[in-house]
Amino acid sequence: MAEFPSKVSTRTSSPAQGAGASVSALRPDLGFVRSSLGVLMLLQLALGLLVWALIADTPYHLYPAYGWVMFVAVVLWLVTIVFFILYLFQLYMKLYMLPWPLLLMIFNTGATVLYITAFITCSAAVDQTSLKGTRPYNQRAAASFFSCLEMIAYGLSAYFSFQAWRGVGSNAATSQMAGGYT
Repeated sequence: MAEFPSKVSTRTSSPAQGAGASVSALRPDLGFVRSSLGVLMLLQLALGLLVWALIADTPYHLYPAYGWVMFVAVVLWLVTIVFFILYLFQLYMKLYMLPWPLLLMIFNTGATVLYITAFITCSAAVDQTSLKGTRPYNQRAAASFFSCLEMIAYGLSAYFSFQAWRGVGSNAATSQMAGGYT
């Protein structure tokens, strides 16, 4: 019992050391930005912003069709921002119990379907709600065009997410932890 005090370690850590470790863990993964999934997410963010900004600059509240287009564009834009941040800062690795490739595939497939409906709705409503050659007509037609491009971008993301979920090109263990982006 006389040896007990000499064997006890009295080292302590300061709060500054613990705070530095958590900040350094939030480094952006630039490999994700260069991947096909990262580039498509950036494209989706840019196109989605164009769609809802073009519609929002017209008196869309007078027509329920544009309310639907705005809902789809804004909600999917916000959710895409959340997914982009999760993947950019590798926060999905902290929530490893969720099947991220599957969740991303489901989101992208649902977003594709929703943008198909938004594209059809916006395209069908342009002639009925605006006079040709006017500013609202041109903005709504441009929003229709960009919603078509957005639909294609989400479709491509759904395809790449499906490939990542299936584990094409890698084994299943590494694709789950690597997020599945190529």
